[in-house]
Amino acid sequence: MELILDTADIKAIKALDELLTVTGVTTNPTIITKSGKDPETVIQEIADYLSEDQLFFIQVVKTDYEGIMEEAERISKIRPKNMLVKIPVTREGLKAIKECKKRGIRTLATAIYSADEAFLAAMNGADYLAPYVNRMCNYGDGVAEVKDLIEMLRINNMPTKVVAASFKNTSQAHELIKAGIQAETLPPDVVWNMIDHPGTKIAVGEFTMNWQKAYGRTTLFEK
Repeated sequence: MELILDTADIKAIKALDELLTVTGVTTNPTIITKSGKDPETVIQEIADYLSEDQLFFIQVVKTDYEGIMEEAERISKIRPKNMLVKIPVTREGLKAIKECKKRGIRTLATAIYSADEAFLAAMNGADYLAPYVNRMCNYGDGVAEVKDLIEMLRINNMPTKVVAASFKNTSQAHELIKAGIQAETLPPDVVWNMIDHPGTKIAVGEFTMNWQKAYGRTTLFEK
């Protein structure tokens, strides 16, 4: 599975990238505005930090077909490799995804709320699909809907990857990993919760306490 960070916080990106195998970073207009920085600065910071083998996803802001294509062309040229354009699955967006496929621009279809609209975006050539798991739960069982999407793509032998998004807890992430999700884009707080289980901290504390009690030190070897 590909682990992708859903953030524009360069400090969080660096901290988690040091600990984990991070495939890349996704952003969207809301995430970038929350950074409090100029968008060009945020984009450049992330682009400069990521290795050429890590993926970088930036979302278009314009909503008409011509505007989406204009921004998609510019986004695709930010880096020579592994640069992907996020496009919402509106009518204009689906049209743009189809055209991007013709032009060799890699895309992630986003703002997905159903397996059906995701599947249609995959048919148009989207490289990734981003269903909004937690938000989909407001309309039904978001996790189950994404599981349906995984199966729909598998049965039809389609290469498009599902990169589940909009997570609020580790349970949602766990269920989709178990279902064979190809990728997840997770906010840093959810990733930290996956890492920092309180039981692990307790266990390590016990190991250290017992070792120190027996040998009077907190190291394996004497200096």
